Amino acid sequence: MFASPGPPAPNFESLAAPPDPGRGRVRPETTLPATELDRHWLAIREHLRGAVPHAVHQIWFEPLRPVSLQGSTLTLAAPDSHVGWLADRFARVLQTSAAAELGPQACVDVVPATAAGAPPAHARRSDPHEPRPHDRRGGDLNPNYTFEQFVIGEGNRLAHAAALAVAEQPGQAYNPLFLYGPPGVGKTHLLHSIGHYVRAHGAGLTVRYTTVESFTTAFVSALRGGDVARFKAAYRGVDVLLIDDIQFLEDKARTEEEFFHTFNALHETGGQLVLTSDRLPRDMAALEERLRERFESGLVADIVAPDLQTRLTILRKRAAHDRLGDLDPRALEVIAERVTDNVRALEGALVRVAAFHSLRHPGEPVTPALVAHVLDKLYPAERDRRRATVREIQEAVREAFGLRLDDLTSPSRAARVSWPRQLAMYLARELTDATLPAIGREFGGRDHATVLYAVRKTRDRLSSDPDAYDLAKSLSERLHGPRRDRLD
Repeated sequence: MFASPGPPAPNFESLAAPPDPGRGRVRPETTLPATELDRHWLAIREHLRGAVPHAVHQIWFEPLRPVSLQGSTLTLAAPDSHVGWLADRFARVLQTSAAAELGPQACVDVVPATAAGAPPAHARRSDPHEPRPHDRRGGDLNPNYTFEQFVIGEGNRLAHAAALAVAEQPGQAYNPLFLYGPPGVGKTHLLHSIGHYVRAHGAGLTVRYTTVESFTTAFVSALRGGDVARFKAAYRGVDVLLIDDIQFLEDKARTEEEFFHTFNALHETGGQLVLTSDRLPRDMAALEERLRERFESGLVADIVAPDLQTRLTILRKRAAHDRLGDLDPRALEVIAERVTDNVRALEGALVRVAAFHSLRHPGEPVTPALVAHVLDKLYPAERDRRRATVREIQEAVREAFGLRLDDLTSPSRAARVSWPRQLAMYLARELTDATLPAIGREFGGRDHATVLYAVRKTRDRLSSDPDAYDLAKSLSERLHGPRRDRLD
């Protein structure tokens, strides 16, 4: 029944975005109209969704695409690397789910996508250069990104409150709302949450979500196709415009000009704008000053990495959502202690554990030992290590560069001082439990945004400057001993 091309590796990239029923749909020659084939497949997929844990469904069943239904034989296309394991592990559940919809004589044939000529799961049926039409059903929003699913902690409380206020009163509360923070801390989640809330409770208000990349692609396509008027109507004729990753607008002169006019048109008519970025507006040096000023004219709210308690709450909620029933509570603590900076990585670690458990140890509880085994290579444990203090880091850096302690806390921006100060802030972020505001206070009362900027600048330098890397690694090991951090 299955054709196996060889052993697979789970495709975790398929978890980066929720499945879109309109994407990658195969339109083969079949005895049934495509719409009827799709209808049967959607029903079968619902059976599959209830038969296995959520994480397993995402990894193995979401990439499947219906190819044909000949009599009682349903042919599905799967990524080439998945076919063998689907045959070994999931033949029975596929057969049972198909029989529930098509009758007891149903047979499932899974073939490699390359042999079936099926497009990848992420391929769009529509022209990607065209602006997506407004969809009141929320098809352009992630259904899992809602306010109910968002976990509030000390690092995101202001941003959450501002996003909720904007959702409740678009165009009146904070306009624009500018959310910034490092990747994976929940900016996009809040953006989608606003969209869902307005569509559900906004009394007919229209919402458009897009990324700067999609905005740019649509604009370029409109210029080439001579359909700029349609493009303007698509983005200026909405009540709420949600733009992700606004930092990528830098160095795109034509798109930047168009967005400037889009911003003005919406703002003047009372439309709400919500933007996300991994940098503050003032740190976008390549962006026109008039746009930076507009971004800062509303509320700028930051989101930082979640603390331990918030990470645990996120994991508990995700585990409940994915129906991971037989789970030792201490297992989640292991994940929360090892994955500290990124919510996306945190949830990804849980998915990795769930997938490993379902394939290797089904029927057994998920224990701390199993979690440790799965995560040891990616997120090794830190065992019995003393935490350095910010003052110890300052002393070590001062000594390495022949400076005075006062130099690191002074307002001086001289090169001989600014680089050591940035390195010290980076090490303080990596080697201590201090928050960004606490680190900033130790460096002459600087704010947390300045510390975050220093951390990013240092990371960039360490990736391209071998001497800087060796020095940072040496200081790290001297202060804290060999450990899992970004210098390894």
